Amino acid sequence: MQIHRGRLIDHIQLVVVDIAAAKRFYTAVLGVLEIPLGGEAADHVWFDELFISTASSPAAAGQLTGRVHLGFQATSRAAVDRFYAVGLEAGGRDNGKPGERSYHPGYYGAFLLDPEGNNIEAVYHGPAKASARSVVFEF
Repeated sequence: MQIHRGRLIDHIQLVVVDIAAAKRFYTAVLGVLEIPLGGEAADHVWFDELFISTASSPAAAGQLTGRVHLGFQATSRAAVDRFYAVGLEAGGRDNGKPGERSYHPGYYGAFLLDPEGNNIEAVYHGPAKASARSVVFEF
């Protein structure tokens, strides 16, 4: 088991209308980013720190989430390109083709709208740089 310290977010839940469409889309795009399906049941699926459920799931309290923007780190520009292509094939819609962005030098990203209309991004920031804030504890 690993516990990561220094992250801003521990986990996120999306509550969706169509769990099958969400599973198909996220299995495809996160698979490209080497994030496998962690588990599933009739009313939810999860991938690492991303939990996706139906409104009838006990954790959702009957409410759908509003539109969100999630950015996932990619290991290369090629992974961003694959994320975009695979996501379109899995039911996503274009929201920004792969390319450099002006956010900072080396920022290469692509944007898709998932089946629920959420803005989903893959970004490659360039060669990895060590962060003093990121610490991983392994058990």
